[in-house]
Amino acid sequence: MLGAATKRKAAGENQGTMSDSPAVSATSTGPMTAAGRPAKTIEARGVNLFYGDFHAVEDVTMTVEPNKVTALIGSSGCGKTTFLRSLNRMHELTPGARVSGEITLDGEEIYGAGVDPVVVRQLIGMVFQQPNPFPTMSIYDNVSAGLNLNARKVPKTQKDAVVERSLRGAHLWDEVKDRLDKPGGSLSGGQQQRLCIARAIAVEPEVLLMDEPCSALDPVATLAIEDLIGELKSRYTIVIVTHNMQQAARASDVTAFFNIEASGQPGHLIEVGPTEDIFTKPGQQATEDYVSGRFG
Repeated sequence: MLGAATKRKAAGENQGTMSDSPAVSATSTGPMTAAGRPAKTIEARGVNLFYGDFHAVEDVTMTVEPNKVTALIGSSGCGKTTFLRSLNRMHELTPGARVSGEITLDGEEIYGAGVDPVVVRQLIGMVFQQPNPFPTMSIYDNVSAGLNLNARKVPKTQKDAVVERSLRGAHLWDEVKDRLDKPGGSLSGGQQQRLCIARAIAVEPEVLLMDEPCSALDPVATLAIEDLIGELKSRYTIVIVTHNMQQAARASDVTAFFNIEASGQPGHLIEVGPTEDIFTKPGQQATEDYVSGRFG
């Protein structure tokens, strides 16, 4: 699918959704994405991540399951955000960054030859730590920004429908429907983060990556985002990075604990499993020490 999508992009075809992919059968069953496609699984096998000569993350092998929230936890500098960014090729935007090993989206290598990283980032969307709406653009234009990158012009009526659907999906429509022409930067912090989520889901991704999406928000806004994440997992595969142990316990189905042995050493995955098990009966002493607050 990734290769076919890249070829369509090169030919100037619309990249807004991938629903015409030959990899999707009309009779597909199982978990579905928001666009009605089967939900996607990410597999990392022997992944190593580097910045120049610095080995940031070492030998990560794990599965990100469809229609679940997977939380990446661990102390600062252990590589969890670097690993998250590698899942949609954001990692390679940093000068000197490189990756070895394999990361696949439903069996297709996202770093494969001929695979367009722009297509990868449309299929695997990202929401960042700080809400980052385009401040001078309207709420409407913020949500539709991804659609405007398509080679084909999206009709206004279709764009209107996508904006409303996305804002409803982010639980923001009722709060902004009468001021869609106002700047995105005029919203509160929690609203801005939901606007960024609406912008991410407008292009109908199959996976959502969230890098500490609540760290800049107050407790009320944090709970609203957590509730939203719980609803979105019925339509997306979600991976979040969080330093908040309570948040990981509340909002995730699967938790992966990353650790770093010493400064300057690469981070690595210690343990991954159902969140309840990680917090109540972890298999590794380092995991127990971290989730119980004895270090980190």
